Amino acid sequence: METTGTNQPILMPGEAAEFALTLHDTPEDHVGRAPVPVLAHEPDASLRERRESFRAVYEAIVGRIGEPTLYGGSAGGPNVRWRDARRTVLLAGNRHRAQLSVHETDSLEYDEMRTFAWGGAWAADEPHDFDLLPYLWQLDRSGPGERPVERTAGRTASSLEHFESALELMLAAWVEQLPVQVGGDWAGFCLTSAADRGRQIQISYALVDGLHVSIDDRDGEETPEYAGLMRSRGWHSRDRGWWQAEFPEPERAQTTEVARLAVAELRARGTREPKDLRARDVSCKDRGELLLPGLGIRH
Repeated sequence: METTGTNQPILMPGEAAEFALTLHDTPEDHVGRAPVPVLAHEPDASLRERRESFRAVYEAIVGRIGEPTLYGGSAGGPNVRWRDARRTVLLAGNRHRAQLSVHETDSLEYDEMRTFAWGGAWAADEPHDFDLLPYLWQLDRSGPGERPVERTAGRTASSLEHFESALELMLAAWVEQLPVQVGGDWAGFCLTSAADRGRQIQISYALVDGLHVSIDDRDGEETPEYAGLMRSRGWHSRDRGWWQAEFPEPERAQTTEVARLAVAELRARGTREPKDLRARDVSCKDRGELLLPGLGIRH
């Protein structure tokens, strides 16, 4: 299929890769044009189904133009960038399709910074917009291209309910997007709260291990009654003082459950506001810099 830079779809991975090369090497005729669909998902496709259908297109493009400058994704789908100071090739997706486009870097990033700075809920009773952010997570592994000088501080949640939504969206994005972009590498972070100093809730995901959440409860009671309380909150088992819950093959229901469980535990131990929370030890297999601007708290 001939690629013209219009929104004519490209349905073969090899053709998508050749078009990506055109955008990468000779972007001038394509800047400002509508994104070109390179993949269509089946209606009602699951997180894993979208992940695997995206894999062939992504791997073909990487095979043609190399590893990206910035890995990442939004609540809708992947958001991968081959970037320098002049142009950014963007492979972005949503629940229906994946698309290729090329942009003037300054213009694209200026618009995105405005979205992070001025959107969102200014109060707990307003709707959040974590699902509309350009990207929720971004990973810089010092690959080809040039990294941005300025990075967004991210969106701050206005309530624990908003933080729970942001966390669920983040984890769903990881389940769909991380295995294609970083293979079997794990990603994770720990949550700490000023209301319960010294305690950690650890959250991690990897394709092989699935989704995992645990809390340091080494100071907790060791009685049947207390164990029943923890299980009633949703925890599965206790190991060396840590209560944990594991989901080997997570889908949307499981990412929702992990977010619910983490926030319920934070509430039970005194946290009332997102400003009390920090995300620490944010990492993707200790390689590169992992940013979580869509998590809703500082890190």
